[in-house]
Amino acid sequence: MPREHTDENVKPRERFLALDTATTVMAAALMNGKELLGESNVYGERNHSVHVISELERLLNEDGLTRDDVDGIVVGVGPGSYTGIRIAVTAAKTLAWAWGVPVTSVSTLHALAWGGWSRGTESQEQEVRNESARNHSAGEQATNWIVPVLDARRGQVYTGLFAVNMDGDTGIPQRLEPDAIRLMATWTEGLLQRLETLPPEERPAVIWLVGETAVHAETAERLRAWSELRIVPYELEGRWVGRLGADKLLRQEHDELHTLVPNYTQLAEAEANLLRQR
Repeated sequence: MPREHTDENVKPRERFLALDTATTVMAAALMNGKELLGESNVYGERNHSVHVISELERLLNEDGLTRDDVDGIVVGVGPGSYTGIRIAVTAAKTLAWAWGVPVTSVSTLHALAWGGWSRGTESQEQEVRNESARNHSAGEQATNWIVPVLDARRGQVYTGLFAVNMDGDTGIPQRLEPDAIRLMATWTEGLLQRLETLPPEERPAVIWLVGETAVHAETAERLRAWSELRIVPYELEGRWVGRLGADKLLRQEHDELHTLVPNYTQLAEAEANLLRQR
């Protein structure tokens, strides 16, 4: 089936399929530009490979679309489950090649951060804004930090650091630290040191710990020494993978198909040595 043709004066629809299998959720979404058309979040990490193609086809069918209507593929490349990441990356590369469309990669942790923060602010929005106002004088930016975490066992987490400004258009969270696998205790200590060195007006009004928080919330409690801490247990949703990827695809940011690889990450040498001594 050939791709549809539109009048040259009409902006073509830009439909993207998004997929992430780095966590216990197979998160998928169908986007029309930055608009969410459909979403699928299937639980059960061991069965991700079984559901990938059928869920993507279901998303298209429910909107009356076919593969010929897809203009790009978005894939979460981790970090997270080694096996899980490979499933999504392999599927995305295969579909992009077979359908002749561009593919772009996004960070699983970036999507987790955006989604977890949005989930938390939905129920606490006014309270959070009031907290920001109390901690910042007029004219200063009210910043929130977002710390996404996925449990990597033995005191380790896949994590990163992002920031959003609460005054004005928050938009996509901006990255402050790269994704990595880290010892949670060491990571928390580093964040504390960073907070201590910041001028009071530059410290975040609120720090959000989002994702697989249960095991690591106690360690993160130390952050309350400098900022309000909010803990949001959260599982990845396809819409945030889709929105991150749509933003890149609309700016013509594509990955080279043959060099696109998962982001497995490795523990820093010093932390690995410390872990071996335990």
